[in-house]
Amino acid sequence: MSFRLSSRSRARLTGVHPALVAAVERAIAKSPVDFMITEGLRSSDRQAALVAAGASRTQRSRHLTGHAVDVAALVDGQVRWDWPLYGRIAAAFKAAAAELETPIVWGGDWKTLRDGPHFELDRRAFP
Repeated sequence: MSFRLSSRSRARLTGVHPALVAAVERAIAKSPVDFMITEGLRSSDRQAALVAAGASRTQRSRHLTGHAVDVAALVDGQVRWDWPLYGRIAAAFKAAAAELETPIVWGGDWKTLRDGPHFELDRRAFP
């Protein structure tokens, strides 16, 4: 099954680096799990609010520069946060990124504060 991004998800990619947008587009077509974009480019005010709420721990988020996106898994049109779904979405992102030769980092691979919905361009290739 091949999924497509909604117009709302596409709007949330405004300001996101074109290499990451291309990876998202390829990943949605490959993913066995439908997903939506919940956030792309973020303002510094929004980031500060997320830090204050405990939803983020950094003021140096890659979202501030358009180098990161967050996704939400969709099952039967409903948002789901079950961890295994994000591993399946991540596999599609990693395959898409490899095809495009665009290094990405999945928040689910982080050693601390794992973040399954988060994908970002690798800082080493996209400072």
